Amino acid sequence: MKFEFFFAKKIIKEGNHSFSRPIVRISILAIALGIAMMTLTLAIVEGFQAQIRDKISGFGAHISIAKFQNRSQLDLNPISLDRPFLDSLRKLDNIKKVQSFAYKGAILKTEKHNQAILMKGVGKEYDWNFFKSYLSSGAIPVLNDSSRSDEIMISESLAKKLQLETHDEILLYFVQQPPRFRKLTISGLYNTGFGEMDEKVIVGDIKHLQKLNNWDDRQVGGLELMLDDFEKMDESVDAINELIDYDLSATSIKESRVDIFNWLELQDVNVIIIVGLLILVCGIDIISALLILILEKTNTIGILKAMGSPNHSIRKIFIYHAAYLIISGLILGNIFGLGFAFLQQEFGLLRLPQEAYFIDTVPIVFNWSKLLLLNLGTLIISILMLILPSTIIASIEPVKSIRFN
Repeated sequence: MKFEFFFAKKIIKEGNHSFSRPIVRISILAIALGIAMMTLTLAIVEGFQAQIRDKISGFGAHISIAKFQNRSQLDLNPISLDRPFLDSLRKLDNIKKVQSFAYKGAILKTEKHNQAILMKGVGKEYDWNFFKSYLSSGAIPVLNDSSRSDEIMISESLAKKLQLETHDEILLYFVQQPPRFRKLTISGLYNTGFGEMDEKVIVGDIKHLQKLNNWDDRQVGGLELMLDDFEKMDESVDAINELIDYDLSATSIKESRVDIFNWLELQDVNVIIIVGLLILVCGIDIISALLILILEKTNTIGILKAMGSPNHSIRKIFIYHAAYLIISGLILGNIFGLGFAFLQQEFGLLRLPQEAYFIDTVPIVFNWSKLLLLNLGTLIISILMLILPSTIIASIEPVKSIRFN
């Protein structure tokens, strides 16, 4: 065992009987609170970004394929499901699901209200898991290959606004010349809390839109692709664009909803600022504790110097001691922070106004690699911040320090 490490352990053991004991404990507590706040900040922001990202992707998939000349969701030129690239598309890495879709604008009419909506038509192969997780009442529409289904899903907020319930029949007047309408039945209500989409999107059988647009049963507005790994989206878009026909274009949800994703990226800046400030506070706390320890052990420093110990060796003793305090604070801080985060994840103790944040509870997602980097970064930066203050040891003269009281 190195002399510096051995001596630092002796000082730590003797610390329980020194005047610096309460100050040291306050420093450990300050570091613990700092790392707990950093842990919670990271977990909450990760959770918030993940939930908003999943809600956006749930409405529109990770990647969509449509014709170049499509000008908007209301003006879709059809593509055929008989194109030869489709089999190869399903075999690409990171592709989890391929499903067809179409959109068409309509007016939802009741006896008392009219509401502009966007009907999303989907097929039998559609992945309903997203809407199942936000189903508030009723059931998912039942679709099949043999006949058109008159069942649709609308949002709970839209139903309340128009005074509708499950199993009610509604009239949809579609925007086209000549105008045409369909009588459909509400099978279920969903509530994602994402007001912009909840107020606008209803989901039903794509066969209605194919009939209204004079398409055959192999023509659709486009294809939606769900991915296994969201982080590899850009690579997947490049691979898809190389595979599909020249008249088609693959667009990621990050491109089509750049406003939302830019807003989510701003949350990362907030995390960096908060974490940076908290690390600075932790560093200042531990520097204060180090200076008090040096003051308390001035006699010991003088004796060590008189016995021939070089300055760098004595500095290591106090840096080892300070590192012990930092690690103690990190352990306590992780217990506090992760413990509260687990409770929040399990029981949803902290609530949010859904109309403002699109979610009703504070979300938690544990990114263990980032949490590990956070702890290592805090430890390394705090220790590096001790190097300059520890140079005060070099200015201590052995004769004066031995007499110091």
